[in-house]
Amino acid sequence: MSRIDETMEFIPVRIAVLTVSDTRVAEDDKSGEVLVSRLLAAGHELADRRILPDERAEIADQLRAWCEDGAIDVVISTGGTGLTGRDVTVEAHRDVYEKEIDAFGTVFTIVSMNKIGTSAVQSRATGGVANGTYLFALPGSPGACKDAWDEILAKQLDFRHRPCNFVEIMPRLDEHKRRK
Repeated sequence: MSRIDETMEFIPVRIAVLTVSDTRVAEDDKSGEVLVSRLLAAGHELADRRILPDERAEIADQLRAWCEDGAIDVVISTGGTGLTGRDVTVEAHRDVYEKEIDAFGTVFTIVSMNKIGTSAVQSRATGGVANGTYLFALPGSPGACKDAWDEILAKQLDFRHRPCNFVEIMPRLDEHKRRK
């Protein structure tokens, strides 16, 4: 089973948080605040934080800009992963991905099933990689953000997590772009 190897040194990663909402502002962005407080408490760095409306092109442009920024390792978005007509975050993420982390959505669904039962079927949480940057799209509820962070991301973004984690392969995410 998974575990944290306390003999290893923690390596902080630089994380940008994007809230996708037509109605949220900084003062009432509870889901964004959940992510920021948890990533800081874990010892990571908040690289940037933004709120954007449910506009596919704007979301994709922001994701691309962060993927081009060498000071950002991970992007976590919250909101816009549902089934309504304005929920376009997943499509924006997929516009940017070079590779999708298929199992992220599956594991998130398993975690959600244990909390909210079959309502978990309504989420389209996703993860992927672009330009050496991890991207994760989470639902807009604070509970979903807590579950995704506590049960998946806190572990996978900790270099000490065994048997493996996302951090240890970060240097190899864009190896296909290097000269041979």
